[in-house]
Amino acid sequence: MKLGGKISVRSALTAIMCAALVFAGTGFAETQHEKHIRLATELVKKMETQGDADTMARTVKSGKAVAIFPNLIKAGLGIGGMHGEGVVLVKNSKGGWNGPSFVSLVGGSFGFQIGVQEVGLMLVITNEDGLQAFTGGKGFKLGGDVSVAAGPVGREAGVATDSRADASIYSYSMSKGLFAGMALSGSTINVNGDANKAYWGKAADAETALGKAASDAKIKPLTNELNKLVKLAGKN
Repeated sequence: MKLGGKISVRSALTAIMCAALVFAGTGFAETQHEKHIRLATELVKKMETQGDADTMARTVKSGKAVAIFPNLIKAGLGIGGMHGEGVVLVKNSKGGWNGPSFVSLVGGSFGFQIGVQEVGLMLVITNEDGLQAFTGGKGFKLGGDVSVAAGPVGREAGVATDSRADASIYSYSMSKGLFAGMALSGSTINVNGDANKAYWGKAADAETALGKAASDAKIKPLTNELNKLVKLAGKN
């Protein structure tokens, strides 16, 4: 009886402690949109350290908006596919950023693939057609509804910073420490209405979300990092 009593008391105390930890954890749990913002911020930081970051920085500086997908998953056995959640921010007339709006990317590729690969992706929107695609409120297909190309590097950077830009959206990706463009034609981007509602506290379509200044403390780390990236343009 005594042994049984000791075990019962110990078990009860353990259960209470576990319940307290679970309860405490729920108060500090990271929401999905907060996670997307944090991971997007970390991706921009990593991109800043790459050897050709200056080229991408110039593209971002001359562009109209960015869409950042920090954990794009490419997977397949034979016919591959990909999926990822992203954060969109638009430049405003005051030199700052508006947003965010949250989006998802779904795509497929028909090359032979085996296994799973995680990719960090930044899309730089270069013109009004690309901007309208993200603010129009409907899903759209990259390479179909709006043109997309791998982001220019090296000497090609000048093409992305003047009227000769040949795509509405340029892509830059990072995978296993490598920094390069990425083929995305055929992929579809849709607004994540649930994430927008969770962030803004009420339903907000893309146009509404991207018309508001990105002044909230939750988004500041990401806008600050993007501003640091823009400052790299022309330094190297």
